[in-house]
Amino acid sequence: MIDFQPYYAMVEECIRRLGVNPDNCRGDRPGQYNLSKGSASVWIDFFESEQRGYYQVVSPVMAIPDTGHEVLFRDLLQINDALYGVGFSVYGDWVWLKAIREVDNMDADEAMAILLRIGNYADHYDDYLRQRYEFADPSIKPGPPGIPTGSVRQ
Repeated sequence: MIDFQPYYAMVEECIRRLGVNPDNCRGDRPGQYNLSKGSASVWIDFFESEQRGYYQVVSPVMAIPDTGHEVLFRDLLQINDALYGVGFSVYGDWVWLKAIREVDNMDADEAMAILLRIGNYADHYDDYLRQRYEFADPSIKPGPPGIPTGSVRQ
């Protein structure tokens, strides 16, 4: 079992550097944090898989529209080519911006860079993509794990 405590402390310091109290954005389980950057929700999570620890930062960008999937997916792939260290993915009925990194040898600067990238890109592209694909209600978002939809902590 991986000891994530040093990484939780590292990320909490990153959150403090953003001017946010980590106590105000903790999720239901250790290592889970829920923040916002402009109009984007940003969720931090740690998990273990195949005896390796991972740091994951994701943002739900938009619900997938009922039509136009091929054009949307092509746009996402083209945008991915211009992004650094993060990428769009599809999970369920949502487009997500996501970065995952093994925790081994991760330092605070790298954890912060990933967090800032997801926040900045998501805040830009959620507006752009919703407007382009006429997704009218940006308040509709899936809730983070363990937190009911509509009660995302700031």
